[in-house]
Amino acid sequence: MTAKIERLETGFYLIPLETVLTDSMHGEMRGFEIVTARVTDSDGAVGTGYTFTVGRNGGAVNDILSREISELVIGKEASRIEWLWNHVWWQMHYGGRGGPTVLAMSAFDIALWDLAARKAGQPLWRHLGGYDPEVPCYAGGIDLMLSADELIAQTDDNLTKGFRAIKMKVGRDVLAEDVEKVAAMREHLGDGFPLMLDANMKYTADQAVRAARAFAPYDPTWLEEPVTPEDIPGHGRVIREGGVPVAAGENLRTLQDFKNYIASGCVTFPEPDVTNCGGITSFMKIARLAEAHCLPVTSHGAHDITVHLLAACSNMSYLEAHGFGLDRYIDHPLQIVEGKAVAPERPGTGFEFDWKGLEDLKC
Repeated sequence: MTAKIERLETGFYLIPLETVLTDSMHGEMRGFEIVTARVTDSDGAVGTGYTFTVGRNGGAVNDILSREISELVIGKEASRIEWLWNHVWWQMHYGGRGGPTVLAMSAFDIALWDLAARKAGQPLWRHLGGYDPEVPCYAGGIDLMLSADELIAQTDDNLTKGFRAIKMKVGRDVLAEDVEKVAAMREHLGDGFPLMLDANMKYTADQAVRAARAFAPYDPTWLEEPVTPEDIPGHGRVIREGGVPVAAGENLRTLQDFKNYIASGCVTFPEPDVTNCGGITSFMKIARLAEAHCLPVTSHGAHDITVHLLAACSNMSYLEAHGFGLDRYIDHPLQIVEGKAVAPERPGTGFEFDWKGLEDLKC
């Protein structure tokens, strides 16, 4: 008999950051909210997923999971992941289509895939098809206000941890200050070392083109989120007129959003976040869509889950290792070896939360 969903349990926690992080639009970040979803089926098997915010709206996400989605899925077959995704999507569509609803759906969907892989006795990356467990990985700093010397010190620390690609923030009010730091980083890292730049939606399209032209001599791997996600043509202008590749997608919420970017030629590196694009079901469709258009796929956040997804994609580029403190609350943090993140062979996502430790952070 096919196992059915018996329980959907949620948790809402605030993970404090060891140091205050700053980017161009979100400002100072002192903690990240984590919302977890634990699905138990009628066989007693458990799968876990999560989503996160940069400090606001986690309560809404948790409420949607615990009150709305739970009501829709209890008693349904846990293995019918595609059906469950569409069932929840269309039941929530009128008041959803984005925002907290899709973040909640993402956590639930991740839990279903974790459950399915664990029951199959496979690591998630193999359960999704399997390609290469060694995924190129970069250290994603949230470091806009660091001086050049502080940025270089942070970079050297990341190099000792095994990273062989680095991302830094840009988007200061004075462009020359950004250019000075990018130049210092390029000189320190040397020619050819992968260096990504992230503007966090800071610029207008005109400003972004000007910034891209100023950064181009320093050979950035990409300029990430140069303008707001709503400005699809603006992203295209940066590629064509600015002369640098563009990564975008961490603030897109649907497969159709990515279709519009890709079909318009307005993104070089599609960058879904599994915790806010609809979960693993959506992430893998976005990755295949990118593959069909001969584009590499990268990622945002949730590296402990996303390492499995990119490891299942022949068009993988870089995994972002996102340092928002969750590693302190899981039993097997991501392993980095000579610039590669290694997808584990343990069943499912391959990690468990420290539920006792998280209890002290409950909201």
